[in-house]
Amino acid sequence: MLPLYSMKWQVLHESLVTNKKEVLGILLENRGLKTKKEIDEFLQPKAPKDITFKDLGIDNKDLKKVIDRLNKAKKNKEKVIVFGDYDADGVSATAILWEALYKLGFNALPFIPNRFEDGYGLKAKSFDYKELQPENCSLLITVDNGIVAYDGIKEAKKRGIDVIVVDHHTKGTKKLPTEFCLHSTLVCGSALSWFLAKELGKEDGLDLVALGTIADQMPLLKINRSLVKYGLVELTKTKRVGLKALFRDLKIETVGVYEVGYIIAPRINAMGRLRSATDSLRFLCTRDPKKASDLNRLLNETNIERQKIVDEVLISVLKSVTIEEKIIVIDGEYHEGVIGLASGKVTERFYRPSIVLSVGKDGISKASARSINGFNIIEAIKETGLIIEGGGHPMAAGFSIETKKILEFKTLINELAKGKLTDEIMERKLKIDLELSFQNIDTELLTELKKFEPTGFGNFAPVFVSRKVKIVEIKPVGSEGKHLKLKFEQNNKKFDAIAFGMLNNKNLKAGDKVDVAYTLDENVWNNKTSIQLKVKDIKI
Repeated sequence: MLPLYSMKWQVLHESLVTNKKEVLGILLENRGLKTKKEIDEFLQPKAPKDITFKDLGIDNKDLKKVIDRLNKAKKNKEKVIVFGDYDADGVSATAILWEALYKLGFNALPFIPNRFEDGYGLKAKSFDYKELQPENCSLLITVDNGIVAYDGIKEAKKRGIDVIVVDHHTKGTKKLPTEFCLHSTLVCGSALSWFLAKELGKEDGLDLVALGTIADQMPLLKINRSLVKYGLVELTKTKRVGLKALFRDLKIETVGVYEVGYIIAPRINAMGRLRSATDSLRFLCTRDPKKASDLNRLLNETNIERQKIVDEVLISVLKSVTIEEKIIVIDGEYHEGVIGLASGKVTERFYRPSIVLSVGKDGISKASARSINGFNIIEAIKETGLIIEGGGHPMAAGFSIETKKILEFKTLINELAKGKLTDEIMERKLKIDLELSFQNIDTELLTELKKFEPTGFGNFAPVFVSRKVKIVEIKPVGSEGKHLKLKFEQNNKKFDAIAFGMLNNKNLKAGDKVDVAYTLDENVWNNKTSIQLKVKDIKI
């Protein structure tokens, strides 16, 4: 997190709110929730078991084809492979569907490709693996991939292997060469796996749906809000011995969006970034406490290694960054497994889309891209017509390209972006719900705010501003003083505050009067609970 002092503040409700009872209504209105039905669905999300494929926008005819094919496979004792992906959502999707099929009596096995040897998704060369030979597989189910796997599906058909595609990524322009497809962009890959398992009669795995949904940064609204709200309850009391070992080691008692996004998912992802994601799958699925403990240690050690590599790559990448162009495109001999993380940090720092390429020795380079709200990065990448293959979402994408075409690609994608990346889109904004007096902050308000949880991407925690607040205390904390611990006072009422990632580059000092934008948090220290402000921005 970087200091965000340069953000433009957009206060959605301008006048100071003095009646605490009005706060909930204003917060709901700010989120576009006006009718009783909309408000009820937000405050009391539908149980996942009551959500249907129709809600996902999937036609019942398509669903029937898939279910009929699966029933045929079970009846004939066919060998089924669940073909996943190496990120947290893909691993979770694989675990959910494979476990469900196994428990239902299918002859099924999971398979996750290797990022470095196989690349992303199902390819023609995937069938070189003995596990995917016709004698070992007559039905293959892709989860969290497959929607653009034209060549892979064609090769499967040549070999007499049927393919069921279960995916949420953006569709390509060509018709998919299979009649079995469940596609929706409303939820992530692990959620689609769970809905298919539910249709077959198994509702286990909602804990992993929450993990995949948060890790894949799906907006926590509507269906995703339901899945995560109920899934986090299941995740907190999970019976998975791998996750229990992780929670025990890190003293995690209650699992929320933060714990998934910053503690659990990075460890699951680390294996796929540096080694083999199959170990992450084993970590989620094993029932052996000894194996769970060993795998937990492996994931943790790999994640620490991943953090070091990202830091090294980022230092090198930042040396090459110029902001002359609207889209930052950087190439170098970077570790292929972490370029997505590096791209994310570049976008966060400069608030513009970025693409980081790992130059390959075989004339082919791999790339990861991250975007900002309002600019569809995968659409722009495909529009260049220069890539070999690629896929993703409006906010994130991956692709491969001939190394000799990188310079042409950089020029062309910036040309394409000129009319679309406006100054307004590229201005970093902080949406603030309303102005609040310290007098109205208490445990009763905090209880009301808990109705908005789970908060995260697409459903950010309510943000308030208080003006002419006095800084009573301020000190740097954390490694290298990257964070600020403060005490604020307004109208003789004081609150402790924490500003993560906010270096004191404004030379703030005790006695200064400031406007502060913040969220409210419950802080527990030495068995004492207090209200704490989590600072989003400060203006003198």
